[in-house]
Amino acid sequence: MPKVKEATLNDLMKEPGKAELVGGEIVRMPPTGFLPGFAAMRILFSLHEYALAHRNGYAVGDNVGFAVDLPRRKSFSPDAAYYVGPHSGMKFLEGAPVFAVEVRSDGDYGKKAEQEMAEKRADYFAAGTLVVWDVDMLGVDVVRVYRASDPSHPTIYRRGDVAEAEPAVPGWRMPVEDLFPYYVSGSESES
Repeated sequence: MPKVKEATLNDLMKEPGKAELVGGEIVRMPPTGFLPGFAAMRILFSLHEYALAHRNGYAVGDNVGFAVDLPRRKSFSPDAAYYVGPHSGMKFLEGAPVFAVEVRSDGDYGKKAEQEMAEKRADYFAAGTLVVWDVDMLGVDVVRVYRASDPSHPTIYRRGDVAEAEPAVPGWRMPVEDLFPYYVSGSESES
């Protein structure tokens, strides 16, 4: 049986849409729905304001690639992130973000999905990420904050709480309530 050629970062850069390079294969990620997209946008906006105020890194949005050199994984594409290295112009950023956000979509539930997310968090930490948020817009435990220093014991934040990403983004805070749409009925015309 002929050996299949492993994909490279150059192949990944030519791939349309969001994808990561894992196990020598390009893993495509489907578009997300409104709630996960809204939450990722709100996190990005908040991180952007922090970056402007502190000038110590970059708030990075969805679909930006981070090139890493792990045995099994060569890239990440988080839903939002904070990066403290030099920018790379038109290329993938080099190395992992200090803070990565993964917002669950429809397919991110169940035993297999939980295992895949745990493996991805382990890869983030192996690459140098300090904090990973697992954001679940459908759960009571909305934000689970995993830290490289204690990856098995996340800090849990629910509605009414103010979440953080220490030590990756020092002093940055975000109310969990801000992750949710601000229109009760989903319509702009409230009376």
